[in-house]
Amino acid sequence: MFYTFARNFVHVILTILGGRFEVQNKEKIPEAPFVVVSTHTSWMEILYLGFAIKPLQINYMAKQELFKTKFLNWLMRHLNAFPVNRENPGPSAIKLPIRLLKDGKVVGIFPSGTRKSTGLHLKRGAVTVALKGKVPILPAVYDGPKSFGELLKRKKITIRFGDPIHFNDKGLDQKELLEVKSTEVLSTFERLQSEIDATKLK
Repeated sequence: MFYTFARNFVHVILTILGGRFEVQNKEKIPEAPFVVVSTHTSWMEILYLGFAIKPLQINYMAKQELFKTKFLNWLMRHLNAFPVNRENPGPSAIKLPIRLLKDGKVVGIFPSGTRKSTGLHLKRGAVTVALKGKVPILPAVYDGPKSFGELLKRKKITIRFGDPIHFNDKGLDQKELLEVKSTEVLSTFERLQSEIDATKLK
């Protein structure tokens, strides 16, 4: 209830302030459960990815530092976020997201782990969670403002989804499969960004 209210409220406010928002390839969103992964260059991807995927709700993996105070812990958990220790994740870090997937929910993970605009290093966490949870990965790319100041300039905001990535490769062991799918996710991010750039030229 709180998640839906907060998402709708913030969506209205950001639409008034930021203007145009386009979701491309929404038909590619599969039925839950699945893991949605996105590039992460600012906090705005989190919000707009949530808008783009509704009515589905995203359960976000977030750094544990965001849960330190009593209020933040309450807020983050009511926004369907769950903490992970980025410095020392360990095997337990994937147990909760896998349980969420088994319950038919959508898990959101930013594979880069931190906000970067260049030199994206794809971590295997998202791919591992999807593999263990036996669900596909939905790649997405955000293109738009990176700060509140840029939002007020009312430049076009785009979320573009790619084809779901499935784990149906034959003849690969788990290590090889993780490597192949990690590379596929990264190359999909690059392709989706190129496709968004191409639409700007039309």
